[in-house]
Amino acid sequence: MQSISTARSESQILATNKVLKNTYALLAMTLIFSAATAGISMSLNLPQFGLLTLVPYFILLFLTTKFRDSSLGLVFVFMLTGFMGLTLGPILNAYMAMTNGSQLIMTALGGTGAIFLALSGYVLTSRKDFSFMGGFLMVGILVAFLAGLGAFIFEMPVLSLAVSGMFILLMSGMILYQTSEIIHGGETNYIMATVSLYISLYNMFLSLLQILGAFGGDD
Repeated sequence: MQSISTARSESQILATNKVLKNTYALLAMTLIFSAATAGISMSLNLPQFGLLTLVPYFILLFLTTKFRDSSLGLVFVFMLTGFMGLTLGPILNAYMAMTNGSQLIMTALGGTGAIFLALSGYVLTSRKDFSFMGGFLMVGILVAFLAGLGAFIFEMPVLSLAVSGMFILLMSGMILYQTSEIIHGGETNYIMATVSLYISLYNMFLSLLQILGAFGGDD
């Protein structure tokens, strides 16, 4: 019985390590692809998408989720992250118009990377289970999304900054939660794990950039 239990334990560890490895590999590739499409968007000087971003985003997210267990899932995850890169280009161009725009972008990018590495490293070394955060994070993200929508529609910059602060905290929580789910076997699909981490990084970067632009911008 002990040998069977040990074999199962070793099998679970191998499966978890495979999901973790595949997730980080796919995340790296999607981030590179997203950066490339953002660069294309910047060079074409595309206009900002605004609320139009939501329709294709949710369609591509639905398709990625639907086909997460097939090779089509990989196609849709690259379509999703590539599209998000396209929407990022016009935003970056707006910041590049500031005299210190490139500095703000690099600071936000570095801050996002540092937070991700620190939080992921903490979960991987401590092996703590953050699954209890799932419900709170879902409610928090919904509230922050609706507040952000209201701030955009009614042009409320102070509320918009508050929402950005909320998103930084919520996305930090999502990184802890998703990494914990992977190493504890709660998430066994690396495509969905990648999407979750990518969206967390995307939102965190934009939120950091907005706060930095508001308090350190020089236009």
